[in-house]
Amino acid sequence: MGVTHPEPIKRKSQVRMAFQPIVDISTGEVFAYEALVRGANGEGAAEILARVAPHQRHNFDMHCRVAAIRTAVALGINDGNAMLAINFMPDAIESPIEDGHRTVEIAEHFGLSPRRLMFEFSDHDNVDSHRLGEIIRVYRRCGFMTTFEDFSAVSVGLGLLGQFSPDYIKLDAGLIGGIAASWSRRLIVESLMDLAKAVRIKVIAEGVETAGDMDRMRAYGIDYFQGYFLAEPKLEAMPAFDKRKPRPDSGYKQATASRAR
Repeated sequence: MGVTHPEPIKRKSQVRMAFQPIVDISTGEVFAYEALVRGANGEGAAEILARVAPHQRHNFDMHCRVAAIRTAVALGINDGNAMLAINFMPDAIESPIEDGHRTVEIAEHFGLSPRRLMFEFSDHDNVDSHRLGEIIRVYRRCGFMTTFEDFSAVSVGLGLLGQFSPDYIKLDAGLIGGIAASWSRRLIVESLMDLAKAVRIKVIAEGVETAGDMDRMRAYGIDYFQGYFLAEPKLEAMPAFDKRKPRPDSGYKQATASRAR
């Protein structure tokens, strides 16, 4: 299956993928592995994206999907039940139907069920709401799960939840780091959690760096966590997380009981 690679990537060889687990702390299992783009020499995503010209964004986006699926299958994602989370640029989508069907064909070609794919909408704040809704509807028909990434109280996505319902929202990492010491951020997260529960959307806490942060987020009923506290991204590997890390069930129960009073 041929995919045109952006010229700057060609000169530096193909894009590579790192993976970081998203953990379901309630079960102690990996819920999904997020694919993170890297360069030939391990360069970070920002450096790679800076090389992509505007007219190359669509081909680059599809190239990354191929690389993520191919690498994940080669690393054995089919040996378990974890989803594969893929970041993509919704503003680069030329035809949601064509791109969705092509992605289904790519997944099936490499032996991965399309229902194991979860697409994370980056820069959803900058996408026309009509186009965003079209992508969500098409992707849902293709069997993909969808996630709004970098979600916060100031996000345009907050208003979009009144129109569209992704399967998950991933809280902005800036809300999470040091939340145990920030009363204002705790109030924001509590409000977002109440909203997510009301519209039946599940929440992922990204950027969890300490046990205190995870304990506080667990207190709001969040089950899905991602961050260096659990596991760092690894290039062309699917890292296990340390199951010996504390599972803050006691903190969750205490906080839930306190909120109920």
